[in-house]
Amino acid sequence: MYLRTTLMILLAAPLRAETVTMAFRWEGSGGYAVSGALQYDTRDVSGPLVRDSDLICFHVDGTKDGEAIGHWGLRMLNEETDWRLFLDPEGPELLVEGMGVDMPQAWNMDGFGTSCGTGGFGFNIGSAAQDLCLDGALLYESQVDPFRPFPVERVTEHAFPPYACNAPALMSALPRALSDG
Repeated sequence: MYLRTTLMILLAAPLRAETVTMAFRWEGSGGYAVSGALQYDTRDVSGPLVRDSDLICFHVDGTKDGEAIGHWGLRMLNEETDWRLFLDPEGPELLVEGMGVDMPQAWNMDGFGTSCGTGGFGFNIGSAAQDLCLDGALLYESQVDPFRPFPVERVTEHAFPPYACNAPALMSALPRALSDG
């Protein structure tokens, strides 16, 4: 019975699970740009697209004329954050408007460009444009065509900043805590 259960578990698992890291760079109008990266485990992807909920790490860093203006990452996510991401890993590219998903990218920014919050930073692709939010306001001067492709590149290494990755599970402390009680 034990051997049969173990075999069933092994057969249900993907044969080649791996961690994939993709880097990106976006050039907006008016001297605005973003760069960043994302990481996911192929075991967590259940369909043809990688989604925001599949990610282990993600960060986006914004600049204006080469000077840092803001950043956002997965560890900054909370229940009030607008957060959507769709990646075609075969493309490889982030989905843009017209690829079958409404507002395919919302990285701490809603469709109005005002939800990144005071002191916040965000990026969005919707039906009007690809653009940025800074300090709770839409940066109109950053806007580019919503249909412009947004390629990503697979990389073997990337130094993720502290705000980019989900915290490790704290389950390792659970048995000790239960036995102490």
